[in-house]
This record gives sequence, structure tokens and C-alpha cells, in this order.
Amino acid sequence: MATGRSHRPATRSRGIPEATVARLPLYLRALTALSERSVPTVSSEELAAAAGVNSAKLRKDFSYLGSYGTRGVGYDVEYLVYQISRELGLTQDWPVVIVGIGNLGAALANYGGFASRGFRVAALIDADPAMAGKPVAGIPVQHTDQLEGIIQGEGVSIGVIATPAGAAQQVCDRLVAAGVTSILNFAPTVLTVPDGVDVRKVDLSIELQILAFHEQRKAGEVAAAGAVVPPVGPEPVAARRSSAAGQDSATDQGPDGDVPAVMPT
Repeated sequence: MATGRSHRPATRSRGIPEATVARLPLYLRALTALSERSVPTVSSEELAAAAGVNSAKLRKDFSYLGSYGTRGVGYDVEYLVYQISRELGLTQDWPVVIVGIGNLGAALANYGGFASRGFRVAALIDADPAMAGKPVAGIPVQHTDQLEGIIQGEGVSIGVIATPAGAAQQVCDRLVAAGVTSILNFAPTVLTVPDGVDVRKVDLSIELQILAFHEQRKAGEVAAAGAVVPPVGPEPVAARRSSAAGQDSATDQGPDGDVPAVMPT
């Protein structure tokens, strides 16, 4: 069985932009849903709407894959699933280690989508000796002392860090030293890695803060839209009188034009 260490994705050598690479999983998810419903073909407009992008961007992205669809017919769903899966490197087995088996790490271990998307959880690692040997998602947790041996033995090139922030950099350094070249970081900290190592950061608190910003902005827009606007109509009589009085006093100037002709006593 092929492993992650035997092959690297060809996206960079083919010149596919990173922004396009980031959208390929969105297309694949939409296409997989269509495939499960036995939909044979899909138009660019339908697929773009399902993926949350505009159709012009989708067609541009697919042009990098050499897939242009058929006019009047659309794209072959099964072929596109294969094409994108191959481009993302999902037509082979990618062994993954998850380090840090707290609540988040255990939830990741129990996630059923890994296997169906080309990833195999090869090992669960934790620094707590009390966790060693305990099964999580049917996989026994192993101590961090065994980390390097597991990476070498399983041919792991992708590591997932779900540790507290204070331990994340040390775990990252050990993963890289053992040969891991791609890291998915759930720890709330920025990792420093050498050239040639890719890091993707998932920070739930940041995403929630961004949503809070948008909620605050929407609330402000609603408040502004509901503000009382003075009615447009004839000027009130009192205001007209006040204005007229002001005009009279403004024109009641002395010969030099800068002081009133009559001063109050």
C-alpha cells in the first residue's frame, strides 16, 4: 500500500495557484454529494453554487486541471471526483499521527471522515502516562516517548497537533526532526518551522471572533436602519419666525457693516 512518504502532491509543479488549491476540497465535497445522489453531470453554475463560489472562478480553477466540461452538458461528476482527488493526493493512503489526546484530539480521532478522504489515523500520541494503552476510537494511545519510532515505522509525513499552546512548538520540532513535512495545528499558537514544511492552522477562537465582528456590524446596520428620521415637510412656523428674525438682525448693521446700528441699553 502506498504511503504519504512515497509521493508528494504535484500541484506546485503544475503551477496551480494556492487559492485554487484551497478551493479544490470545496468542489470535491460538492461533487461527492452529487455522486452519492447518482447525478451524472453538473453545470458550472450548479457546482459553483453548491461550492459557494462564482461560476467564472470555478471554470478558471478547472482550467488548471485541464478540465473544461462539455458545452450544453456540463462536467462529468465521477471524472471530476477522480481528477480532483488525484490532484489533492487522495487516491492513496496518507498515515496521520494525532498528538495530544484531550477533548479535541479525541474528537479528531473519532472523526469518521478521515478514512473516506484518503487519510488513516496511524497513531494517537499523548504525554500523559495515564493515557498510554487506553483506546480512543479503537486505537490505543501511545506515549510521546514513542513518537519518533512511530513516525519512522508508519512512514508518516502528516502530523496533527492538538496539544495545549505551551507544548505545541516542542511537539512540532520533534515531528519535523522525525521526518514529518506537513502539520495541521489546532493549538492556539504560531509554530516556527523550517523551509519545506507546510503548516495549516485551525483556530476556532479566531473564527468565532471574526463571526462576532460580523454580528456586531449587522447589529449596527439594523440599528442605523431603525433610527428615527425627521419628516420632510414645511418648516414649522416658529422656526420660520426665528429664521426671519435672524435675517432682520443680520441686515440691521451700522454704516461700517460690522456692528448693529442700534445697541441694546
